[in-house]
Amino acid sequence: MIQTPEVKGWGGEFPAMIAERWREWWLPVTENGWLLSLAAILAAFLIAKLGHLFLSVTVRAVTRRTKNHLDDLLVQRLEAPLIQSVVLLGFAVAGRLLIEDGQQADWVERGLLSLLAISWIVFAFRSTGLVLRAMAKNPKRFQVLSGPAYPLFDNALKVVLFFAGAWLVIKVWGFDTTSMLASAGIMGLAVGFAAQDTLANLFAGVFILADRPYKVGDYIVIDSGERGRVNHIGLRSTRLLTRDDTEITIPNRIMGQAKIVNETGGFHEKMRVRIPVGVAYGSDLTRVRQTLLDAAAASPHVERDPIPRVRFRQFGDSSLDFELLVWVAQPEFKGLCIDDLLERIYLAFARDGISIPFPQRDLWMRTAPSAAE
Repeated sequence: MIQTPEVKGWGGEFPAMIAERWREWWLPVTENGWLLSLAAILAAFLIAKLGHLFLSVTVRAVTRRTKNHLDDLLVQRLEAPLIQSVVLLGFAVAGRLLIEDGQQADWVERGLLSLLAISWIVFAFRSTGLVLRAMAKNPKRFQVLSGPAYPLFDNALKVVLFFAGAWLVIKVWGFDTTSMLASAGIMGLAVGFAAQDTLANLFAGVFILADRPYKVGDYIVIDSGERGRVNHIGLRSTRLLTRDDTEITIPNRIMGQAKIVNETGGFHEKMRVRIPVGVAYGSDLTRVRQTLLDAAAASPHVERDPIPRVRFRQFGDSSLDFELLVWVAQPEFKGLCIDDLLERIYLAFARDGISIPFPQRDLWMRTAPSAAE
């Protein structure tokens, strides 16, 4: 239902006040409503032109001195809504001077105010897009907007601005928004109950894109055992490509609650590989260390920086336990590196006479006494 009382604020009081002052100022010259209206429109265009010159000459001269081009683009986008606001105000004053029926004048002002609201909403659409793009180009300061998160925030902000503009236009025309909000609330509850899992995955996807525990291309290991390279991060799910060349799709709700080890995370993509090795008691420790380092130096999968190293870990039950520590360029080379190093270590130990112990057990056979005894 449309309300009929006079529009308050900009839509009614301000144009009416200017129209009254304008009529008093021109009273010694003429009382003709058409001439007064034409003069008001011409004055609005003149003020709009002066405002355009001020923005073009003065404000742009200041923004050109800055290194950032964003302010230049924002000032350029600002010209249109400011000029349109002044011109629409001139037409509103002209309508007040021509139309004697206050209700009809209110309807005209509602239409002009709707155009004004649309003009500023369009400016908001363009300006927010410029600001988001500028922020996305600076990932060091605005990491949350980098990569796939940018279109998400861009679309979400546009949806918010669209509904804000629609609500503003509805309020301008006097529609009762209480029933609309109540209906929207009931519909939102129904959709929420019907799509709990979908909404949970959606919000988890938003948090993953914002928090960025991993990104596309990272090697991750989930606490449930899955390991692979991240191929895609969507709003509903995350896809992993395993070493078996099979793709696993995991809902973001599960990813948001899981413990994730990012093997690619850190200062670089290099990954340390540990090779446990046991040698027999009595072995030459210096020779063991050198043999392990030689095997690492001969492997094409081992990085030279950081350098490989050997650590004597503990006295085992039947062996002296060492650990060879090497680095690979990327996590996917881990399996190849372990395979190559184990073969080289085994052959080198056999060549140098270093024994690899294995568990041994002594079995004592006890003879049961005979019946005669």
